[in-house]
Amino acid sequence: MTTTTRPEMSVSEPTLYVAFELGKKEWKLAMTSRFGVEPWVRTVPGGDLGAVDRLLRQGRQRFALPAHARVVSCYEAGRDGFWVHRALTALGLANRVVDSASIEVSRRKRRAKTDRLDARKLVTMLVRVCCGEQRVWSEVRVPTVAVEAARQMSRERTALTQDQTRLTNQMRGWLASWGCAFPRHRPDAWWTTVRDWAGAPLPGEVQTRLARAAARMAVLEEQIAALDAQQQAVVTAAPATSAIRQLVRLKGIATTGASVLLDEGLVWRAFRNRRQIGGLLGFAPTPYDSGETQREQGISRAGNNRLQGVSIQLAWSWVRWQPGSALTLWYRAQFGTGKRARRIGIVAVARKLVIALWRYVTTGVVPAGAILKVA
Repeated sequence: MTTTTRPEMSVSEPTLYVAFELGKKEWKLAMTSRFGVEPWVRTVPGGDLGAVDRLLRQGRQRFALPAHARVVSCYEAGRDGFWVHRALTALGLANRVVDSASIEVSRRKRRAKTDRLDARKLVTMLVRVCCGEQRVWSEVRVPTVAVEAARQMSRERTALTQDQTRLTNQMRGWLASWGCAFPRHRPDAWWTTVRDWAGAPLPGEVQTRLARAAARMAVLEEQIAALDAQQQAVVTAAPATSAIRQLVRLKGIATTGASVLLDEGLVWRAFRNRRQIGGLLGFAPTPYDSGETQREQGISRAGNNRLQGVSIQLAWSWVRWQPGSALTLWYRAQFGTGKRARRIGIVAVARKLVIALWRYVTTGVVPAGAILKVA
């Protein structure tokens, strides 16, 4: 989720503005004290918080600021995650994590880009934000340590499921190249019973490769089953009024989908309205309206990929298991005819459903016409 910015200090308050450009080996720090003051750029070893603290003291001296002057900093969300934010906050900095996709860039076909230039630009934008200018950029809401740790379970399950699908598709391809199909039922050593186009057993090398792939598949299935059991244990131990227990009470929503929704921020991001949910989810129209040219460029895919994937799955499940709900009736009335229309319409259902589920877990309002599971 991204949030809009508000001025948090007086323009006249002595402040050191710092922008971090984070690299694997080095960090660039661009510092300034106000508008019109040339940024001072320095480099420290990546992750060296002691060097950062020393450089901040030098920055206060360089810009003739009091030793206790407030320090406001920012960096772009990326590979380093949120530990940098927590470390800078522990040093006493008022830090902001910026959504890199929201930063304005030149539209020149070729433009100069270096860490130094990026840091200078970022610190200039930070000054604008702190002075009250709106829509300069969007900021990322930082999860707590507990929330960030808890969502590793659902993310690991998603990664394992993707590996499982990839491995299954590979074995299908290997078998197709010998004129045979991937068997639906696969007992132990199933690859020894497969016959090629001429009815002959597969070559030994192919069988050996399939055996190794099947062993990897068994490990994946075991790990996925363990994660499913762990997620189910979390749901069982949760209070009856918790968000996860409320979601799984709805017919068509199981533990895995509910876990991904909550882990990706349905509650902890503290949405204020449905537009903020739409901003995180994406699936928004992208019109092009300039002069006499008007056209629709399609649905935007800018958003949280994990949330997008699970929302589409939940939308199909909702249409199937909640046939009398207002959302399903609307979908069938608007997109009931034609395979292509249904596939387009399910995206609208996914967006509306996530908003309805957010209202349900935060206010207790059950989606109109929804069926609750029997306890």
